[in-house]
Amino acid sequence: MAKTYTYCAENIAENSIDKMRFELGDTMTEGGADTCVLCDEEYAAMLVKNKTWQKAKINCLKAIVMKLCYEVDYKVDNMSLSLSDRYKHFKAMLDELEKKQQASAFVSKNTTAKETKPYFYLGMQENPKAW
Repeated sequence: MAKTYTYCAENIAENSIDKMRFELGDTMTEGGADTCVLCDEEYAAMLVKNKTWQKAKINCLKAIVMKLCYEVDYKVDNMSLSLSDRYKHFKAMLDELEKKQQASAFVSKNTTAKETKPYFYLGMQENPKAW
């Protein structure tokens, strides 16, 4: 199966491969695998697999980070390639997104919890029959 690399800026208003490419900055599709990190099929699989946009975005970033973690900086005479810069960029984006998701999950758990008597409270070990 041939890998495809497409991007249409007109489609970023809807949750699609194009919007994911736009949000992650993976829009230079002209070079194919040389310029794009993930192909359309990989993005499509992430969008179908995950229920929410945030989870799909985090999983796409995880895939990108895993793909780029093997790239190293290279230098020969006056020429140098800093391939690890791409890894650092996507890793920072992933860390920030995961931090936001954890914070929102913590807040949502507290807001949806029912108001009940706390497990520990003042005087909980007092025996009412002793008085």
